[in-house]
Parts: sequence; structure tokens; C-alpha cells
Amino acid sequence: MTRKKKKQGGGAKHAPRMEKTAPSGIALFYPSNIRTFIQQVQAEFQKIVWPDRKVTLGLTGFVLVLVVILSIYLGSVDLLLGKLVSLVLQ
Repeated sequence: MTRKKKKQGGGAKHAPRMEKTAPSGIALFYPSNIRTFIQQVQAEFQKIVWPDRKVTLGLTGFVLVLVVILSIYLGSVDLLLGKLVSLVLQ
């Protein structure tokens, strides 16, 4: 019996990856490019919809309660397992 070797590439041929580079004639750090970038960032910041104060405080309270509950749970599991290990080792 002879075994046939399987192709490791999965049989699909992939095109070679092309690296994305800036064209050689364009400098990225011209003041006009930086100014355009800052204007685009400001335009994107104006599109952000921030939650109002009531929603923010409600979600913050929920996160704090969740953190307290999880810390109590994990602390009790740690304490229980620590007692169990010390009991087994004695």
C-alpha cells in the first residue's frame, strides 16, 4: 500500500500578497496633509452621539454592581479552594 501525500495548502491557490505602501512621489507629512487629517478627525468627532447624563450614570452603576458581585464570587471561590487544598495537604 502506498500513501498519497496531501497538499497542505488546502488545494486553493492564493494570489501573492501585495504590501500597501505610499507612492514614492508623495510625502505623507506635508503641512497640507496634516491639516486635512485634523479636519477629517474633527468632522468625525462631530458625528459622535454621546449618551446623556442619566444613561451614563445608570450604566456606570450597573458596571460597579457587577464588579462587586463578581469580586465577591471569585473571592469566595478562591477562599473555598484554598481551604480545600490546605485540607488535602494536611
